[in-house]
Amino acid sequence: MKTCVQSEIGKLEGVIIHTPGSEVENMTPENAERALYSDILNLSIASTEYEQLKGVLGKVSKVFEVKSLLNDILKTESVKEELLKEICAIEKVDQPDDLFGLPENILSNVLVEGVALQKNNLTNYLSNERFLLRPLHNLFFTRDSAMGMNEHMLVGKMANPVRERESVIMNAIFRYHHEIDTQILNPAKPNRGIMLNPKSTIEGGDVQIGREDVFVIGTGIRTSTQGIDFIIENIKQLKKEKHHIIVQELPESPESFIHLDMVFTFLNTNECMVYAPVIYGMSRFRTIHLEIENGEVSRIEEHPNIPAALKKLGMDLKPIYCGGNGDPWVQEREQWHSGANFMAFEPGKIIGYKRNVHTIEELNKNGYDVLTAADVISGKVSPDDYKKCVITIAGSELARGGGGARCMTQPIRRAKVNW
Repeated sequence: MKTCVQSEIGKLEGVIIHTPGSEVENMTPENAERALYSDILNLSIASTEYEQLKGVLGKVSKVFEVKSLLNDILKTESVKEELLKEICAIEKVDQPDDLFGLPENILSNVLVEGVALQKNNLTNYLSNERFLLRPLHNLFFTRDSAMGMNEHMLVGKMANPVRERESVIMNAIFRYHHEIDTQILNPAKPNRGIMLNPKSTIEGGDVQIGREDVFVIGTGIRTSTQGIDFIIENIKQLKKEKHHIIVQELPESPESFIHLDMVFTFLNTNECMVYAPVIYGMSRFRTIHLEIENGEVSRIEEHPNIPAALKKLGMDLKPIYCGGNGDPWVQEREQWHSGANFMAFEPGKIIGYKRNVHTIEELNKNGYDVLTAADVISGKVSPDDYKKCVITIAGSELARGGGGARCMTQPIRRAKVNW
């Protein structure tokens, strides 16, 4: 499959996911914050809920699993050796000899679920750590570790070291897997002519492709301005025609604002989901439009908000309000549980959490038929029979991990949109 993502809403043709496993439970309340969680999850409930998302995606797209892709590339000894050396180097641990001898199916498991620390010397005996290589607690939020940008896959540069291995694994998959054909952009390994900046961080939750020539990117605690400059430099190198980047500054707290897609997502050619207090109400957080043409930044200017900036570029989007267009307390409560975090699998056809009832009601008022994941998976209803629809998935446990349907999906191919 040749990767190509030219919008947030084009018909989904290929997506990478990761079904959560024991790595989700390999944490305690004491280390949950270090793992970037505000609470610990019940795996059995989270897994049941996740099967709804996976089942719906399987009805509308080709689905790839991270662990399966990783297992495939580890069958090549040189790839295995290179990947293990890179992981051990970035995590500053000695290379355990026994890892190299593991069969690929077991190795792919431990690289995700964690490598136990052997208490075989004084340093290890006195260590409070349980793992030599910590579990990838956040891997099921596949959106962050890589993102499609037209014909390229941009590998994430994670803001927190606990997630760095996710990007290393995705880079290896895109480089070596025979089923995926792509060109890689990686801020940790920039192309010739682009400087390596240690302050560059980019996570997929902040990067949205409005249109082939329009990128909307959040900057805050997860994506730095230097990370966005890396994207700008690549556009300057790769493209001569005019491109636009709309940058939205994000609050540093609360933690539910960590990524742009927690407060703004594209739904359709003419609609978007917004969390109004951030997108419209917080003027101290700027919206900046950069225009790039002929290898140069030709203009930088500010706009009142994202929809206003997009309208000037010919994308007139009607806002639909997370939590409904009423009580700000309800809006705040539903945003906390990823009420703005929708994933479009076609224009006007989206997936989100059932628990955010006021948001779902607001979508319904705006012409979105409400379908349950169970009915779609069983074949009782088909999204093909609806002009606009929202498919609701269970999220009582998954939402406590801090992300929704967009966070849990990494599109690698979408069809073009008829604008």
